[in-house]
Amino acid sequence: MEHHITVPKTARYFSKGNPTAKKLLVVLHGYGQLARYFIHKFNELSDDWYVVAPEGLHRFYQNGHSGRVGASWMTKEDREMDIQDNLEWLHQLSKQLFAENSYEETVMLGFSQGAATAARYFYGGQSYYNRFIVWASVLPPDLDAEELFAKHQEATNNTFVVGTNDEFFSAEQQAEYCAFYKNLGFDVKQFEGKHDIDIPTLKEILHD
Repeated sequence: MEHHITVPKTARYFSKGNPTAKKLLVVLHGYGQLARYFIHKFNELSDDWYVVAPEGLHRFYQNGHSGRVGASWMTKEDREMDIQDNLEWLHQLSKQLFAENSYEETVMLGFSQGAATAARYFYGGQSYYNRFIVWASVLPPDLDAEELFAKHQEATNNTFVVGTNDEFFSAEQQAEYCAFYKNLGFDVKQFEGKHDIDIPTLKEILHD
């Protein structure tokens, strides 16, 4: 018989920039990445932005039993509990950030695997963020696209981004997902590049 028990868990995040900046960008990394390295992808943003990178609660050795470590947000095992833990983690972090400062612009960006967790939080009814960027990912299957469209028809500030040479999306899939997100009211951006963050594209989206 399977059981669950709630225990304290220490989560970590990394930040760059001035904590009193008026613009906040929270970025969720992809599968196998660590927040300490992922946040460096945003070094070229202006000082107007305070960037915060929470880390997935599951860390693992990427090859064998030692060496390089990565993190993930969840696996298929005990998925529902991991979803709730992730939502609580992001909620506690957001409460802390917004208690410490008042922001004029708040953006959540989810890259690859991190976009599913970001989407659940952004659309979960307790989000602190007014903009959402889905980068090289699809919405998780537990979110109802038709329901989201009905609730967010007026949303014009959310964005979907994918590189034209993204190794995880064929040309046909890119066309399909671009149409899907446009139908949800997202702006759609494509750049010449692979499965990665493209700073010139991000700066254009953020008007930075």
